Amino acid sequence: MPTQVSATLIRGQGTDRSTDEGSEFSPLLRSVRAAGLLERRTGWYTRSIVLNLLLVAATWTAVALFGGSWWVLALALPAAVFGARTAFVGHDAGHQQIAASRRANRVLGLIHANLLLGMSVGWWTDKHNRHHANPNHVDKDPDVGVGALVWTQRQAAERDGFARWLTRHQAGLFFPLLLLEGVALKLSSILDLRRQRGRERLVEGGLLALHLAGYATLLLLAMNPLQALAFAALHHALFGLHLGCAFAPNHKGMEMPDPEGPRLGHLRRQVLTSRNVRGGPVTDWFLGGLNYQIDHHLFPSMARPNLRAAQPLIRSHCVALGLPYTETGLVESYRQGLRHMHEVGAELR
Repeated sequence: MPTQVSATLIRGQGTDRSTDEGSEFSPLLRSVRAAGLLERRTGWYTRSIVLNLLLVAATWTAVALFGGSWWVLALALPAAVFGARTAFVGHDAGHQQIAASRRANRVLGLIHANLLLGMSVGWWTDKHNRHHANPNHVDKDPDVGVGALVWTQRQAAERDGFARWLTRHQAGLFFPLLLLEGVALKLSSILDLRRQRGRERLVEGGLLALHLAGYATLLLLAMNPLQALAFAALHHALFGLHLGCAFAPNHKGMEMPDPEGPRLGHLRRQVLTSRNVRGGPVTDWFLGGLNYQIDHHLFPSMARPNLRAAQPLIRSHCVALGLPYTETGLVESYRQGLRHMHEVGAELR
């Protein structure tokens, strides 16, 4: 479950202790609230969720109907795309963006993450809230911890064996590794059940098991085992690639706070470590609103459709303070992130 700090983040009030009249964040908070941009968008979410569920149902109905042909593999693409839309709904529910009550958002998260995707909303929320509290902080942000990839030269220097080779080539291997992310998310969700206790473990574990049983049953009833294995592999590869492409532009290659340095206030901590991606409605749809990463980090509970309207207010506030409000195109965002990964492994080459 979210920590107390994370719960504060989710409500969109910030975590900096200096949210008084003289702070950098408070005037922006007042402007955004006065513009009505912290209000719920229940109608928008209702339409989006219903449409996505219909498209998910249509896709899997088509899988069941055409499973006897190898052409069914083509349906792995829409299954991955609409699965990512489902993950974005789970993300928004975890940030309390959709419904007014925490319980309703919890239920939406359990349905969209655990049941429909086989991903634990409890695991994701805990991990993601720690990221929001301290983005790009090597000691506190799990997204820049040591894993298959590393994000600082200090982390790289400690690698040996196969991990050292992986770090030397991590920029070139980044997108291929994303093909494994769909499976990794499910494995991490299952492993996190050891952390959970009581009713939380029972509900989360039961829904994960129900998803796995339903997924396997549908594929094995619709196609032969070899086709089922090929479809599952392709589906999870495309799903992981899509989600990775949505999250990768947000912070990679941006400032990484010095663990020994002074603690930044909420505004600077979020703005300096985040990057926005320019674009229109197609970009918003493809990235699930995460292209407004600076705005989302400043106001995590802000409904997704309000982020575009909040952007001019936030950008103007940053400009007035002399803070860089970083925006790039989608391709440029990947280039900057890959360049950072390449530079991290430079000493090992």
